[in-house]
Amino acid sequence: MSIASHLFQSIFHPSEITALVKYKFFKPKATVKIRLEQKQKIRCYEFLDKTSRSFAAVIKELDDDVRDAVCIFYLVLRGLDTIEDDMSISIEKKEPLLRSFHEILSQKGWTFTKSGPLEKDRQLLVEFDIVIDEFLSLRKEFRDIIADIAKEMGNGMADYAKNAAHNKYGVQNNEEYDKYCYYVAGLVGVGLTCLFAESGLENPELVKDTELSIHMGLFLQKTNIIRDYLEDLLDGRKFWPKEIWSNYVEDFSDLKESGYETEALNCLSAIILNALHHAPECLNYLNKLHNRSVFSFCAIPQVMAIATLALMFRNYDTFQKVVKIRRGESTKLLLKCTNIHEVANIFREYSRVIIRKNDPKDPNFMKISVACGKIEKWCAVNLPVTDIYPYSTTIKGDLFNQETDILLFIGFGLLALTAYLLYYYNWEHFSFDELKISNIFDA
Repeated sequence: MSIASHLFQSIFHPSEITALVKYKFFKPKATVKIRLEQKQKIRCYEFLDKTSRSFAAVIKELDDDVRDAVCIFYLVLRGLDTIEDDMSISIEKKEPLLRSFHEILSQKGWTFTKSGPLEKDRQLLVEFDIVIDEFLSLRKEFRDIIADIAKEMGNGMADYAKNAAHNKYGVQNNEEYDKYCYYVAGLVGVGLTCLFAESGLENPELVKDTELSIHMGLFLQKTNIIRDYLEDLLDGRKFWPKEIWSNYVEDFSDLKESGYETEALNCLSAIILNALHHAPECLNYLNKLHNRSVFSFCAIPQVMAIATLALMFRNYDTFQKVVKIRRGESTKLLLKCTNIHEVANIFREYSRVIIRKNDPKDPNFMKISVACGKIEKWCAVNLPVTDIYPYSTTIKGDLFNQETDILLFIGFGLLALTAYLLYYYNWEHFSFDELKISNIFDA
């Protein structure tokens, strides 16, 4: 989608237009300086761009001390995930691959060419020897962290892959839901924390509180699972725990069917409530970070998650398509992820959006209110009194920013109107065949 389309989507949100313009034309683009002879490292960053543009952008913003390690960590886990997701690989071949993937990282020249033709990241495995070479070039402490996480994640994935009941009936209860999310995302949070601490960018004490790291991963993963309801259903996957959805419908697919709208929305409230429980702990984790690049790297996905939850809450489109926040909104949030005060205020604002949409007829009404209240309480306890108003440290600053946004919005509207009038006048009312240059000077 073009920048013009994104601007049009945000036409009634002037601050988003401002953010889009700032990001597109004024924010310096993140670049990684790599020598031309380091062709394998260049290729790894090309894979990073192809597999996830959003994560690629935030990884490239990290300090030099940890950037390459996080890039390789991401590609290793992406390769592992590609094998786990590939339904064309038999369980007899998949299980040993998953369980031994951490050992494969030390096998120079290893590649995998048997992924299904429709796997979007199959080329990463075809050229995985490049990733292995770059992995082996990292210092030993980084290699040990990445290999340990790959080992535990691979074994967890293998357990689920060979679990016939899970493959047929999906996730059964909340405990199993948390366990699955731990293997595919919580461990990512643990690994990243270890990399940040080992690099010296963050306090080693952060590693000791693994529960906070796990909450970070679970909050993101649960948001993705909720958002991907329809896509996963069409692929024959059920990641929403039966313990939740069976309270509202008899069959998981009923949630998208006509006539079940009320049940679907109440079920959606219940599973979003489950995700919201992690929000205060995510703020606790972010509050412990010191390095600015690490903070932004960790905070950006979290604010996107809370914004997505607010958009999906009581929104039946969640069962009909993949619901996404506007590009202008996401850009605005990205630019604000500079410190804990801004991020906490973003969490508070979106919790208030959820409160405003909360329905007293919903059986989860009170629990949702309590969960959002915990975010409010965190902000009240941890933020200075001057940060009581969102997005700025002073009321005066807020008013100034709003006035600037309004002026920019008016200017943009006038510019668009002028462009339209010029276009309409020239093409609809001019007959260029009859127009004489000399007529311009006739009096």
